[in-house]
Amino acid sequence: MSVVKINVLNVPGEQREVLEKRFASRAHAVENSDGFEWFELLRPVEGTDNYLVYTRWRDEESFQAWMEGPMKAAHQGGGQGEGGERPKPAASGSTLWSFEVVQQAGRTGGQDA
Repeated sequence: MSVVKINVLNVPGEQREVLEKRFASRAHAVENSDGFEWFELLRPVEGTDNYLVYTRWRDEESFQAWMEGPMKAAHQGGGQGEGGERPKPAASGSTLWSFEVVQQAGRTGGQDA
């Protein structure tokens, strides 16, 4: 069964636009990875500064292969700021949550309300 990885990013209000632009500029960076199934960047609406980066993978091995390959390379060589230095992270901290998918459902039809 699939695994879900949720990276919880603490992003101060003044850095939200920076974070979203960085993710937009990396669009499609993960989609062709073996075992990748789904990605979502979730913006907080109220009560928290935590963004959630939701990814779903075929299995733990697929996620680990991506972390050790494309993800590691992207973070080591990641974009350069003015003067050639690496830009300051938009998040002030992060935590990785891991889950196994044990049940799932999708829309089965009917009409939109």
